[in-house]
Amino acid sequence: MKVTRVETFLAPPRWLFCRVETDEGHVGWGEPVVEGRAHTVRAAVNELAELLIGADPLRIEDHWQVMTKGGFYRGGPVFASAVAGLDQALWDIAGKARGAPVHELLGGPVRDHVRAYAWIGGDEPREIREQAQRQAEAGFSAVKMNASGRMSPLAGPSEIHAVVERVATAREVLGPDRDVAVDFHGRVSYPNARRLLPLLEPLTPLFVEEPVVPESMAQMRSLVEASSVPIALGERLYSRWDFMPALQAGIAVVQPDLSHAGGISEVRRIAAQAEVFGALLAPHCPLGPIALAASLQVVFATPNFLIQEQSIGLHYNGGNELLDYLVDPAVFAMSDGRFTRPTGPGLGITVDEAKVREVDRAGHTWRSPIWRYPDQSFAEW
Repeated sequence: MKVTRVETFLAPPRWLFCRVETDEGHVGWGEPVVEGRAHTVRAAVNELAELLIGADPLRIEDHWQVMTKGGFYRGGPVFASAVAGLDQALWDIAGKARGAPVHELLGGPVRDHVRAYAWIGGDEPREIREQAQRQAEAGFSAVKMNASGRMSPLAGPSEIHAVVERVATAREVLGPDRDVAVDFHGRVSYPNARRLLPLLEPLTPLFVEEPVVPESMAQMRSLVEASSVPIALGERLYSRWDFMPALQAGIAVVQPDLSHAGGISEVRRIAAQAEVFGALLAPHCPLGPIALAASLQVVFATPNFLIQEQSIGLHYNGGNELLDYLVDPAVFAMSDGRFTRPTGPGLGITVDEAKVREVDRAGHTWRSPIWRYPDQSFAEW
């Protein structure tokens, strides 16, 4: 079997899909994207495709090694995401060629369902009570929320109090038997994080995510030691090597993204690496259907799994839901906030190719918001 064609498609609201075709009729799909840089990643996918055309798609590990190391310059979000999508597509082909879901090729399932959480509050957290209640009534046992909008580098009492009050509101609605995770989104500075973590401790968040930007990894151990709140991070880390300092600092949860961190091949290794440190896997996935399908294949075969992010109804989607791109959306049907193990071959989904080709004609130009403080200086989003 040989790879004969690699194509890419821009899919609103902010995604990029890739399609890998073989001479035996097997087609694999992947989702290689950096949100806000889809066109850049598309160019990287097209370059990497030169390594795959004419090659055996089932030599997945060899392709991963060549794609990640064969260009001399290595790593970074663009290259790692391009590799990630192509890797997903190759695993999809491998499963279809063997008539088995990918998780069976990874050693078989270790669970029958996967717990997921829903987002509440949006970028500028509001209506926390109403949204938390709605998700609890929908059956979710966990929600995640941003801690704040833009936050002063050294926050005053009112800003600090507002964060704690928002989380307290969610905790009041959810009660003691459901979880709330709090995303600092890297927009909270180190001194603010040092203040906030102990104040959030009595509210027992499931975890606090990305308390500071990845560039501040040297400060991570002191944040881990600042309170008993579990620290999670990893959406902006792209390899085992990137995760090692965070694990050595004592984080509790790793959050690699299947569309950023080298795909299925690398994320399963990151999960195994985390297990050595007693850390749990919670894949980052505010993306489309292929990224979610790839995430589920990994977590169904991963012992040290915690919870899965998913973007159905996410505020970024803006009328373009991930279910719109599937022939059978029922594969992602949830019961009590849980996904059932997919049994279809490959990634377990059938992409609506006609729909994908149609939307690619218009494409999209989604960009990350640019936030500023009142004095017009740059603020982290």
